[in-house]
Order: sequence, then structure tokens, then C-alpha cells
Amino acid sequence: MPTSTSARRTPLAGAGLVLAAALTLTACGELRAADSTAGGTPSASSHAAGASPYVEPGAGDGAPHHNENNAYRRSGDMSAAHAKDAGREAERIRAVLKRLWEQGKWDPTTVRAALLRLGYEEERVTQDGKRLGGTLTVREMFSRYENGGYVTPEGALVGLRVHADACVTAFVQKSNYEVETNGPYPETGCFEPPYGH
Repeated sequence: MPTSTSARRTPLAGAGLVLAAALTLTACGELRAADSTAGGTPSASSHAAGASPYVEPGAGDGAPHHNENNAYRRSGDMSAAHAKDAGREAERIRAVLKRLWEQGKWDPTTVRAALLRLGYEEERVTQDGKRLGGTLTVREMFSRYENGGYVTPEGALVGLRVHADACVTAFVQKSNYEVETNGPYPETGCFEPPYGH
């Protein structure tokens, strides 16, 4: 039985509409990076040629597993009220460290004695890491590898536990001093762990 011309065109017209719809939905085949301000993450198809599809969003140097490998270097979150308390204590500590720095005194013993006069109690911890009380820790600076060996720079690191989720972390050394607030770190409490974990 002969088929009419209009009956033969219908499947072709339908296929054309499907193709047009597909091109419209895929934005004419253009690859687009995700909008980072919208909180999206790029899909594997949107990576440039040669780029690893396994890079984590927000991974500083773009290395695979960067965030996972550096989780120990991320401080915890502070509640707004505890952050405010930590800010008040930071100002008290800043005034003492400024005075000591101007006097050229930054050894841990002198810094500890000056901060204990503010009414803080020195933190006590068992050998297995269990806290026994107190909130203030003053210690020497972290050692670093330099000229074929490890050296410990002059100065003092300060950690004050204001709340379980809020710390004041500071240092004072010959070149400068600094005071910050942060949540505790998973392995090192108030102190930011050194690199090379």
C-alpha cells in the first residue's frame, strides 16, 4: 500500500525536533565550568584536557586527596558566643605579648609567668593526652629543618582553651608577635600542627 508523503516526513520531523531539543539542553555542546559562587562542583566532563578529574573542590594546590591529607591542619568550628569570648581573651593576651615583645622578652618561661598573672591556670595533661585541668599552655616554637638539621627558633607559642570549641593561639618572637582565635585542631588542641605530618 502506498504511503503518503506526509506520513514519511513525520518520523523525520520528530527526529529533528528531538535533535534540536538535545542541542538546546546541552548548550550547543559547550563545556562550562561550574559557578563556584553557586556552590557547584565541576563535573568530570568540564575539566580541561589533561586536568585530573579527581581534584577535590577547594584543594589548595589541586592535588588529589589534598583536603583528606590535610584534615589534621583544619581547626574546628567555634560557636558565635564562644568566638566572642575567645576574642576578649585574645585582646588581654595581645596586650601582654606586645609589652613583652617591646621589652625583647619572648622566652617561654617569661611569657608563661606574665600570662599566669592574668589569672589563667597552666594546662595539665597526662602522658597519654588526657586533660587534667587548666587552660594555658606556653611552649617553645616548633622546630624546623634548616641547613641540614633541625633548629628551634627563639620565641614562645601560646595556646589558651577558652571553651571546648574555642582557643586563643599566639606566638611572640624577635621579629614579631601575633594573636588569633580558632577552634581546636583534631590532634594538637589549640596549636596549629606543623607541616610534614
